[in-house]
Amino acid sequence: MKNLIFPSFLILFSLFMTSLSFAQNADDILGEWYTTEKDAKIKIFKSGNKYSGKIVWLKEPNENGKPKVDENNSDKSKRGQPIQGLELLSDFEWNGKVWENGTIYDPSSGKTYSCTIKKKDDKTIDVRGYIGISLAGKSVEWTKVK
Repeated sequence: MKNLIFPSFLILFSLFMTSLSFAQNADDILGEWYTTEKDAKIKIFKSGNKYSGKIVWLKEPNENGKPKVDENNSDKSKRGQPIQGLELLSDFEWNGKVWENGTIYDPSSGKTYSCTIKKKDDKTIDVRGYIGISLAGKSVEWTKVK
């Protein structure tokens, strides 16, 4: 019986340590992330208990010699704002597994969608925008800027 206790303890301890290595922290999302096409960097930051993100770099920031602007915004007063510096992600809350209850703005369409963000690994997050229910949406992967 003594011979079984120590190996059992080692197995349980190893399983516990492995589960800790996969544990996520709410602030794991902080930092800069490349969009799927790597044509923009999004800086995710924390304000109070919520997480948001803004465009801090564009591969092609200018169009016809001038900064690209948010020309498709449904709010006409915002159509002259530069895309670079635009807040793209807003008001995400950490639920212990995913960041939820936030929104993502798509400057190419001028539309805002409900959104969740899930960490896939230390270098990748899954960003899912949707209307209504999450099943009817689109996911993209963003990678951590080194």
